[in-house]
Amino acid sequence: MATMIPEISITEFKKLKAHELKRMKSCEVTSDGQYLFTFINPQSDYIKLQAEATGHLSNIGGGKDPSELLMVEV
Repeated sequence: MATMIPEISITEFKKLKAHELKRMKSCEVTSDGQYLFTFINPQSDYIKLQAEATGHLSNIGGGKDPSELLMVEV
């Protein structure tokens, strides 16, 4: 897994409150040892812009919008 940033399980990540997440360093989030995603906590506007640009590039490759995954059929 990660060699340059810390790692945290999804179970522990989900327990954190918003104010705790804002203080946390960026880390890799895993489930049963499998990589899920990288949590980036930008400490500057530059890093925030770079993370957004990287996310945009990643989204070009496909995937679903959160709204598509959260839709409930009636």
